[in-house]
Amino acid sequence: MSAPPAIALQTGSESLGVDPAMLVSAAGVLVAAYVLARVVSYVLSTAAERSARRRITIKMFIPLTKVLIYGTAVYLVLGPLFRLSAAQLLAVSGLVGAALGFGLRDLFGGVVGGLVLVVEKPYQIGDKVTVGEHYGEVTGIGLRSTTLVTPDDTAVVVPNDAMFTSNVANANDGRPEMMVVVEVAVAPDADVARATEVMEDAIVTSQYVYVDDDHLVAVLVDDEAYYRTIRGKAYVADLRDEFAFESDVTRRTLAAFAERGIETPTVPPRLGE
Repeated sequence: MSAPPAIALQTGSESLGVDPAMLVSAAGVLVAAYVLARVVSYVLSTAAERSARRRITIKMFIPLTKVLIYGTAVYLVLGPLFRLSAAQLLAVSGLVGAALGFGLRDLFGGVVGGLVLVVEKPYQIGDKVTVGEHYGEVTGIGLRSTTLVTPDDTAVVVPNDAMFTSNVANANDGRPEMMVVVEVAVAPDADVARATEVMEDAIVTSQYVYVDDDHLVAVLVDDEAYYRTIRGKAYVADLRDEFAFESDVTRRTLAAFAERGIETPTVPPRLGE
């Protein structure tokens, strides 16, 4: 049986031959890479959720394995190009350049940003980060974009190239523990010393707090125009307890204020009233 005919793209005096069998093989490689990446991601995510202390460490391998799998797939698909002539390579590069110029520029920028994320690691899966105006837990890092889940359980997809134009703040930097700041206001003439003691007691007795020689509790006082702010700073053992800790400390602090007669501020009257 004779070989299937090749599809030819004329480029001057040379032709760029594309074998249909090669196209089928390339499609199979890409599909297999996609399936393998999904399976590996699922296995690593499942293993990470079973170990709270190692969750972030395990999940950091998810984007690395994706880059390795997809990089290998791209090499296998584009491998035949390395055997093309200079004129054929020039034709292919021209087509790729035109594609980038006519709509793939943003995609290319996202891919470059993804590679930078893998190498420099400004954040990892499981970190609590702020990218631009968005804050949340990193649940996925792809070659093109990063997925954050906000405190309101909203998934936000941020292009990876946003890290080149926006400030990136990482609250835990790859560690499971994270500092949480709790603020409560008191009246300007309230007993600040007692209020500070109440806040500190609420923090150190919280079921979520994490205290050792390297993770201490601090309570600070700030003077505002119509009130004073009691600000407690402490760590939680698991960053996912951030809001549970904040709510627990705030609720018990306010209850203790009411029990001990520590006044909270009243809203100042509006001008003209």
